[in-house]
Amino acid sequence: MNNLNTANPNNYLFETKYLKIQVLGGIRFNNLEALRVTLGIQKLKTETVLRQNIDLYNDTSIEKLTRKVAERLEIGTTIIRRDLDQLTNELENYRLQEVEQQGKIYEKQVKVLTENEIKTAKAFLQNQNLIQETQNLIGKAGVIGEEVNRLLMYLIFTSRKTNNPLHCISLGSSGAGKTHLQSKVAELIPEEDKIEMTVLSANAFYYFNRTELRGKLILIEDLDGAESVLYPLRELQSKKRITKTVVHKDKKGTTKTIHLTVEGPVCVSGCTTQESIYEDNSNRSFLLYIDESEVQDEKIMNYQRKLSAGKTNQEEELQAKLLLQNCQRLLKTITVKNPFAEYLSLPQSVFKPRRTNAHYLQFIEVITFYKQYQKFHHIDKETGEEYIETTVEDIQEANELIKEVLLRKSDTLTGASRNHLENLKEYLKQNNQTQFTNSEIRRNLRVKETTLRRYNNQLLSENYIKKVKSKNTKSYCYEITDIEEYKNLKTLIDKALQDCITQIQLANSHTTNHAKMAKSIKTKPVT
Repeated sequence: MNNLNTANPNNYLFETKYLKIQVLGGIRFNNLEALRVTLGIQKLKTETVLRQNIDLYNDTSIEKLTRKVAERLEIGTTIIRRDLDQLTNELENYRLQEVEQQGKIYEKQVKVLTENEIKTAKAFLQNQNLIQETQNLIGKAGVIGEEVNRLLMYLIFTSRKTNNPLHCISLGSSGAGKTHLQSKVAELIPEEDKIEMTVLSANAFYYFNRTELRGKLILIEDLDGAESVLYPLRELQSKKRITKTVVHKDKKGTTKTIHLTVEGPVCVSGCTTQESIYEDNSNRSFLLYIDESEVQDEKIMNYQRKLSAGKTNQEEELQAKLLLQNCQRLLKTITVKNPFAEYLSLPQSVFKPRRTNAHYLQFIEVITFYKQYQKFHHIDKETGEEYIETTVEDIQEANELIKEVLLRKSDTLTGASRNHLENLKEYLKQNNQTQFTNSEIRRNLRVKETTLRRYNNQLLSENYIKKVKSKNTKSYCYEITDIEEYKNLKTLIDKALQDCITQIQLANSHTTNHAKMAKSIKTKPVT
């Protein structure tokens, strides 16, 4: 028999044959380890009320309250203890039902594809020019410009379905469109596969269900709002699981330690303006620098004007999004083997080469994984495991996309300082000069004084610029030490990547020649 009345969420009523108990303020639903309540207990047909704040899971406190109520209200301890136990059970059942109901409300339903949707998505994934077609479709879905970044981000988000997901951080100045790019590309991922977060508490990640995050895309709007969870986030990225030990009291008040474990793997994407602050997280991620050029500005503003004029094809955008989402739903986790991995090496200029090398190989695997519907599925004779193999074409497509990432990984400057230096070079080239002053740059490139001072300090310390005396005014000004340094670095990386392809092609040709020779010897008639 249910004697609990929860009609008023701030004042539950519980009546038995002898007692009327109020649960003042209701109960909390976010802490299932305790059942702390404020009770108002009175004997029926009397005015005397005893109020007490108590954890109903603490057996020692229950015993003390029982004796106190028996003494104050003149009722037997057996009756009081029985009624309090019944109240505890009913509150516990009510809370569990509510938590389960809330879970069902927020649970993202997995879409079941129709036969036609499966056919269309499969046909798209079997396209021999899949990467370029995906690039075109992302554009049709309403992601304007950022051609390399948007495709990189989409493929990184796709890696959530692999055993070794990649991660990315979008970097750029305030208002450059970091969050917009992330949210627009995330729209191409099925709702059931992503979790969007704005602000996180320090223990947020530990209270997910054990497998709730497995294979999910975690989107963090601003890393500045998630500083408290950066450590568990890094552990989840590296170790693919996190564990926290907490103290718990059972119904008898006995203290025990329990382990809260949340399993991955997960794909994490975040945005920030402060590159240096999140260095530990950056090392685990692809760094995508937002295009802040005037060309990109014009693309976005042109789209905004068309949108305002009602001249964008909203139906085409929706269909493109749905097709890419359905393609994601069709992709199945499968092992990828790269038979050419031993020929792939990064240029020596790359910082943190061990981690960057792992990212490079993983990205090639993601390209192969995404093209799984056009690959021959092998079976390992020893283990029976199904797998697909990377081709030279997959490596070439990965190299084209990853060039900019490797270039930034090889640069000693932060993204903002590098962009400023390249703008300086362009300014000097246009004005046919080699020297510049701070006031000149502030005026012509519209850079704040504090920002320019920060840029200059880094450029001076890294010897990208130097102080010199002006030939005309004899006052101090600045000069770039090596105009071609970034172009040379880019050439070095291009050559290193091309050398990898050349080595693979040479190895393939040798293998083919050996096979032909062996065949000719085998078929040569005996004399």
